[in-house]
Amino acid sequence: MIIGVAREIKSHEYRVGLTPEGVRQLRVDGHRVLVEHGAGVGSGYDDASYAAAGGEPVDRATLFGSAELLIKIKEPLPTEYDLLREGQILFTYLHLAPNRPLTDFLLARGVTAFAYETLVRDGGTPLLTPMSEVAGRMAPLIGSYYLQRFLGGCGILPTGIPGVRPARAVILGAGTVGRNAACTAVGLGMETVVLNRGPERLRALEQEFHSRIRTGFMTSAALDKEIVEADLVIGALYATGGRTPVVVDRQMLAGMRRGAVIVDVAIDQGGCAETSHPTTHDDPVFKVDGILHYCVANMPGAYPHTSTVALTSVTLPYVRQLARSGVEEALRSSPELRSALNVHGGEITHPALLASRTQLPGGTH
Repeated sequence: MIIGVAREIKSHEYRVGLTPEGVRQLRVDGHRVLVEHGAGVGSGYDDASYAAAGGEPVDRATLFGSAELLIKIKEPLPTEYDLLREGQILFTYLHLAPNRPLTDFLLARGVTAFAYETLVRDGGTPLLTPMSEVAGRMAPLIGSYYLQRFLGGCGILPTGIPGVRPARAVILGAGTVGRNAACTAVGLGMETVVLNRGPERLRALEQEFHSRIRTGFMTSAALDKEIVEADLVIGALYATGGRTPVVVDRQMLAGMRRGAVIVDVAIDQGGCAETSHPTTHDDPVFKVDGILHYCVANMPGAYPHTSTVALTSVTLPYVRQLARSGVEEALRSSPELRSALNVHGGEITHPALLASRTQLPGGTH
């Protein structure tokens, strides 16, 4: 199979879909691998390193025009739509639930689209996990930065000092993002609260962090109380394939401390705050009712080398399987790849995406 590794064009997206070592393995498997010129530079890999691994550096038109299986990091942007063709296989982070224009295009064009974030194995999402780890650990660092008064924050030092309290971080969700956010927040010395709907993950966090965090159930009463007292709110919720539930409404912002910060890691799937909308690394924050919102939709792109190495380690086995078997055989033999399939043959194939279809407000990008 001819496999293409595209250069990302999203603002400040420096990750790349495969490392040179991943390309080398695909070449050993007997596949031809095209790599767009400059695709890996942001992650520390130049064209020569891909060529040494057996890849073929090519221009964008050749890559999209020749690749049967296209490997990316982020969803195609509108300027890339016309480069995709009927029957082409796309394997990337898609986050289609809040993005009706892209969903409609993939359906109309007849692209077969697999999403990293919906691939499920043993109840988990292994292709999302490493990026959730990166984003989770980033979130308290980003939030701490924007708590500075000259940036519009409330001016509370996250670590505190003797005699003066540290900042209070409220983390919504206790999955991979939430656990990693708690790890960083605790490490910074922040007063850390984690809310979750079920008890199992909260129990695991308490066993891990002991008295260094406080946990609670994500009820309406708990949200009202904790949001008001928070200096930093981290949205760490995720619904596989569907839209993230909105748990922070605009009315809650009225009770928050002016200059508090919301880092909505869930923004790829629509965000868990009513007032959130996607931002970029170029222009990462906006203020609503005195509350700073950080809603960058590709947070791990800020640390591309770490992210690219981690991601290739988990995606490569599935890329190899798709390339070896082709779509139909891979779908018959692999429950994991079936769970990753979002669009095929002009139809939506993922049940959560299909269920959210009527809720799409016209899409965001």
